Amino acid sequence: MVTGGAGFIGSHLVDRLMVEGYEVVVLDNLTSGNLKNIRSHLRNPNFKFIRVDLKAERKLEERLDGVDCVFHFAANPEVRVGEADPSVHFNENLVATFNLLEAMRKSETARTIVFASTSTVYGEASKLPTPEDYAPMIPISTYGASKLSCEALISSYAYTFGLRGLILRLANIVGSRATHGVILDFIEKLRRGAGKLEILGDGSQKKSYLHIQDCVNAILCATKAFLRDEKRVDIYNVGSTDQVTVARIAEIVIRETNTPNVKLFFTGGVDGGRGWLGDVKLMHLSVEKLMNVGWRLKYSGEEALTLAAREILRGLIR
Repeated sequence: MVTGGAGFIGSHLVDRLMVEGYEVVVLDNLTSGNLKNIRSHLRNPNFKFIRVDLKAERKLEERLDGVDCVFHFAANPEVRVGEADPSVHFNENLVATFNLLEAMRKSETARTIVFASTSTVYGEASKLPTPEDYAPMIPISTYGASKLSCEALISSYAYTFGLRGLILRLANIVGSRATHGVILDFIEKLRRGAGKLEILGDGSQKKSYLHIQDCVNAILCATKAFLRDEKRVDIYNVGSTDQVTVARIAEIVIRETNTPNVKLFFTGGVDGGRGWLGDVKLMHLSVEKLMNVGWRLKYSGEEALTLAAREILRGLIR
């Protein structure tokens, strides 16, 4: 089962699972997901789509019949929304995860959960690249706080109710089907014209960016390693081995959109040049643990951003 399987990352994961011959059930309320992302599978006898809101579904336990592994990717993906309405992340992330875990607790088959967490759980890490055992974790956004809370819930259910939990802390994932993020934001601003590109913050924000193909490969590599192991709970960072500044991303998008003579306008940001309150200015995950179980990175950060910009632009043209 893939919750959020019609969304950006979830739908790409579904594509791979179908190619590898699994029977797949997708649960999605289509708030941020889109049915067109999984349309090619709808008539496949090994695929089933159910429109479900995890926050309110009363028959969730029944949906898990015959499911053994749950990839939990349903969430509100926009970090910035928490600044205006913190309840969104509480409900979409924490309440939804609690309801799913309760259904799994009662299920006879669904005993393993693979959870899409986030690099933002680390907050302003003093150690870069940041390893999985870094502490203390002090999130600076409600998004990061809600994801860290979900991690704690998963761990508690694993040790109390006999489940198994794999936690994947994702860096910034880019590629086709993305519905938000810096690349899409820059493309939309450039399309509005005016000869300038507004960049939130001071442009020096520096983070890791991973292409969706590398991300899906990492998810499956970590999952297969976890299933071979006997650990009740395990954690992997999923990111790239380098960093790219926001200013450099702007240059890449300007080049790929073939928009000459654009002046970069930096807003200056908040709290020391951040794009918004809760924005982690510097992020770089250690992926040594993931590479030790066989995962290999295909695209560097700049290559991933360039490829993603081209994919997103093609999608907008269609």
